[in-house]
Amino acid sequence: MIELVDTHAHLQEREFGGDIVEVIGRAAAAGVVAIVAPAVDLPSAKRGIALARRFDGVFATAGYHPHEAARLDTAALDETEALLREPEVVAVGEIGLDFYRMHSPRQAQVDAFEAMLGLAERHSLPVVAHCRDAWAELGSHLIPWARRVQGAFAGRPLGVLHYFSGSPEEALRYLELGFLVSVHTSVTHPKSARLREAVAALPLEALVVETDSPYGAPQAFRGKRNEPAYVAEAAQRVAELQGVALEEAAAAMTENARRLFQLPIRARIAAVETQG
Repeated sequence: MIELVDTHAHLQEREFGGDIVEVIGRAAAAGVVAIVAPAVDLPSAKRGIALARRFDGVFATAGYHPHEAARLDTAALDETEALLREPEVVAVGEIGLDFYRMHSPRQAQVDAFEAMLGLAERHSLPVVAHCRDAWAELGSHLIPWARRVQGAFAGRPLGVLHYFSGSPEEALRYLELGFLVSVHTSVTHPKSARLREAVAALPLEALVVETDSPYGAPQAFRGKRNEPAYVAEAAQRVAELQGVALEEAAAAMTENARRLFQLPIRARIAAVETQG
């Protein structure tokens, strides 16, 4: 059976409040062995950590999404940094810039992004980077950070470009710096030709897959809540675009995710809550 890691699923959100055990069970049945539940702010980071403590194979992040950047103050920054010391936390994220929705002012987003990059540098943790309509601005902050911290990561991936929406050229640029590219389940949508072009242009060792649950279900489940079991749909499309068997693509991307987040080799999700 294939093994997959859903590198980005917001399992701590209210959409999963009523059936989280069943959701994890379906993911396990689909071959998902680990799930990373990214934070968007301090409360969601705490909920993600609590979920990771409940279920084996679930991991958390801590960070401030650009939509929430205006709410980041000194106290929240200090508390977020404290959470990075928790063993369940594997990255700083979800962080970045979003000039499409503009839920927070531009300068607030930039300030929060720089603060989050500072945390990642101090703790040598990878970043989960969000970018929408802000590639030039993102690069002006993320690229200098990457060059500054490369030595501390000793060859490990510096982070991942979550829900990648850029060009193949942008993807290759960040690959050279030490980042991975995350392929979302929207790669199955008819209008995702640009993403498919990027996936086909990249080496398999640069890719991981995600659902961004509960958002953006794959084409076969459009209109439904997305969930980690559906990450297999993205993996199948990646395999087709790479011209390899699903088993080969899944094995490579799972190893990439383990290197990125330093996940235990024996990590396995299960729909049974951790005891004690």
